[in-house]
Amino acid sequence: MVAAFLWGTVVTGEELPLTGNVPISEFQNRTEDIKTYDFDAPPQGLFRSITLAEDFEERLGFHRTHEIAPVNPTERFPANVAAILIVFALHQHYQAFTVFGRCIPEQVPGLSPGTMVSEDAMHIALEDESGYLKLSPPSGGWKPGRYKVEIHTGEEINEMSLMGTMRFIVLPARE
Repeated sequence: MVAAFLWGTVVTGEELPLTGNVPISEFQNRTEDIKTYDFDAPPQGLFRSITLAEDFEERLGFHRTHEIAPVNPTERFPANVAAILIVFALHQHYQAFTVFGRCIPEQVPGLSPGTMVSEDAMHIALEDESGYLKLSPPSGGWKPGRYKVEIHTGEEINEMSLMGTMRFIVLPARE
C-alpha cells in the first residue's frame, strides 16, 4: 500500500514505526508519569483547602450559601485551648458524605501513640461548600506534645476512607 500526499511525501505501510507488544499497564501508566498520593500529608483532591485554626466564622457566600472560614489559622495551640478546629473548603461534589477526624498523639509524654484522644464528624450535604471539625480536649485536657489527625471521608471509617493527615503541636498553657 502506498499513500501520496499533496505536499509530495510518499509513505509506504512498511515504513511506519510500530511499537512493540508491551503490557497495557506499561503503555497506559508509564512509571515516570505516576505521582503517588501521600496519605501522611494534608488531604488533597476533594478539599480545595484545609487548615487548623483557633476558631471559625460563618459568612454569606457568593451563591448565598454559608461559607465557613478559619480565624487565626495555626498549627500551634496552647494546652488550655477550648477546641482545635479543622476548617475546610470543598470542590464540587455530587453526593452527600461525612468528613471524619480522628486525633492521635504522635509524641506526647504520658500518652501512647495510637490512642485516639478526640474525634469529630460532619455530614456534608450536596449544597455544602465548606465545613469544620471540632476536636474537643480529652479528659484531663490537652497535654503538650505533637498530635496527628487522620481525615477520612465517606459513610464510615475503613481502610479505604483515609484522605490525609493533619498535624499540630500543643504548647504549655498560656495565662
